[in-house]
Amino acid sequence: MSMHGLKRFAAALAGAALLFGAAACGTSDDTGEAAAAKQGAFDVASVKKDDAIAAMVPKSIADSGKLTVGMELSYAPAEFLADDGKTPQGYDVDLAKALGRVFGLDTEIVSSTFDSIVPSVGAKYDLGITAMTITQERMDAVDFVSYYKAGSSWAVKKGNPENVDTDDLCGMKIAVQVGTTQEEEANEIKEQCKADGKKAVEVLPSKLQTDAATAVVTGKADVFYADSPVAGYAISQTGDQLEELGSAEGVVKQGIAIKKGDTELAKAVQAGMQHLMDDGDYMKILKAWGVENGAIDKAEIDPTDLD
Repeated sequence: MSMHGLKRFAAALAGAALLFGAAACGTSDDTGEAAAAKQGAFDVASVKKDDAIAAMVPKSIADSGKLTVGMELSYAPAEFLADDGKTPQGYDVDLAKALGRVFGLDTEIVSSTFDSIVPSVGAKYDLGITAMTITQERMDAVDFVSYYKAGSSWAVKKGNPENVDTDDLCGMKIAVQVGTTQEEEANEIKEQCKADGKKAVEVLPSKLQTDAATAVVTGKADVFYADSPVAGYAISQTGDQLEELGSAEGVVKQGIAIKKGDTELAKAVQAGMQHLMDDGDYMKILKAWGVENGAIDKAEIDPTDLD
């Protein structure tokens, strides 16, 4: 499986894990919308239409009254289902809705498998917004507008009482999710410490990302390692018990996918996302989900710098 495949597999498991955690905290009479409101504190309805940007939207989309967006709804906290099993929520969902409101359109989320999104953009839906890494291979098939960046993050107990140093993890207990690139990297660290004759690393794999985070909270592990938005969200769910250690590693840009050659729509999406970044709504949405560390300040069409 490719690195992206491993991360997407991990994401699906993380989504299930975080959904389970959210469900455990909810009450039996929570509606999907209420659950979504609890998860993210930003009110998308507060975003206003920008007439100049709305005028940039292709007529066929503007006349339909809606912006359709393909997502794989299995990746908390970017895009996943609320407790009712049918209401989309997450920062990608909020950003898609906010973009629609800038255009003066309602946003319709279309559940899709990840591998079907690129070939379906421009046919089944207008855009693909699904925590998709921008790669040259994908840019051969679709155009992108950059809007976020993600990598891998380390998290420790608040205040780092075990004095974890990511430059020297020998002797540490590292919690990871099974099947992720982070598990592979943790095992590589383990082998390197052994080869160097240093204190042994213990890798503690969990099927659920929430279990990896809990292992640090309870003291079973010293540090956990995960995709940066997944880690950021997990940290936000523990209140003041965990904190990110250092900055995200291996950071790459993610993009909104648009039909190749649809310059008119690409320019509208770029202007709309830049508007959200400039007026602060973009950052408010990311902060509501605990993933502001992945914020960028410039939305670009088919960026050449992907890091």
